Amino acid sequence: MENVLLLSCDTGQGHNSCAQAVKECFENKNIQCEMQDSLDFISNGFGRFMSWGHSFMYRHIPGLFRWGYQYSKEHPWVFRQNSGIYKILTIGAERLYCYIADRKFDTVICTHVFSAIILTHLLKRHQLSIKTAFVATDYTLYPGMEAFDLQKYFIPSKSLLNVYCDLGIPQERIVASGIPVQQKFWRRTEKEEAKQLVGISRKNKHLLMMCGSMGCGPIAKILKHIAGRLPRDVEVSVICGTNKRLYRKLSTRYKEYPRIHVVGYTENVSVYLDSADLYLTKPGGISVTEAAVKNVPMAFVNAVAGCEQYNMDFFIEMGAAFTADSVAELAVKSIIALKEEQKCKQMEAALKDYRQADGAECIFYEMNRGTNI
Repeated sequence: MENVLLLSCDTGQGHNSCAQAVKECFENKNIQCEMQDSLDFISNGFGRFMSWGHSFMYRHIPGLFRWGYQYSKEHPWVFRQNSGIYKILTIGAERLYCYIADRKFDTVICTHVFSAIILTHLLKRHQLSIKTAFVATDYTLYPGMEAFDLQKYFIPSKSLLNVYCDLGIPQERIVASGIPVQQKFWRRTEKEEAKQLVGISRKNKHLLMMCGSMGCGPIAKILKHIAGRLPRDVEVSVICGTNKRLYRKLSTRYKEYPRIHVVGYTENVSVYLDSADLYLTKPGGISVTEAAVKNVPMAFVNAVAGCEQYNMDFFIEMGAAFTADSVAELAVKSIIALKEEQKCKQMEAALKDYRQADGAECIFYEMNRGTNI
């Protein structure tokens, strides 16, 4: 393995973050890597259009996203050969084939179902002597997985092995690697130091709130309930990500609240997690894995459902997180958890028992061993 192409899709930051984590790990081991949005091979503007559409739906009409996910799960023919979606996705297969052949990639790793479908289609048409793999970024199967066939499947946990085998994937192709996160999340800053670095009093509890890179979900409603009953020894940081409108709205509303800190986009999420006593977030696959690496207890807002429902269930069943039926109840439960230290310690212990694997390292080892997979 010398020249690796990472195929992602810019539909949410999670798939890109996963690919970036693999790229970082491989390049640290002197492996040449390149990362591309597979939808750009359909047309120059198609990837941007899909990214915009996904972001708009996520933020403004999550109910439609939930419906679409459930429909495609219940109707697997949606992604089968000769379906409309399949035909659209595979328009870019020939361009992708030429790209792989011209640049002499020996390994192609997909972090999105769409990428894996396109790659599988071109491999049916062309002989390419390459290693191939799919990396799951959520704690479940995805709709459309029946439509691709790659050499290795890297999954988040051993507990999902049977689910993948039931899909017809041979067990020898499946590796419980853990979801890759960037190496900065494996580096630790002591909690008191981390609090000081992000402007939190060392003596106070810290509630970190973040709803993905897009700042979606009822974050403003939850914060309103929390602000009205915020204990004197608790501070809150709200990371709005790329949602500039949310940042302006919350900055204006809470400028007179010294214990509520509104943050825009930041590259410092790792240190914020180190500083947190509780992490209130939507259960995106990358977000929850980053928190699991840091052993940070989680409170979940189920803003979008879909595959995130499975991520939420995975960590709640583990005992590392909780949720609630309403934003008001979630706010109350979060404050109670911060006051009841034993509750947070139990969730931390569950995460330590789970021991999240370093996914990127595992993928490197598996893809690099031997000349064939």
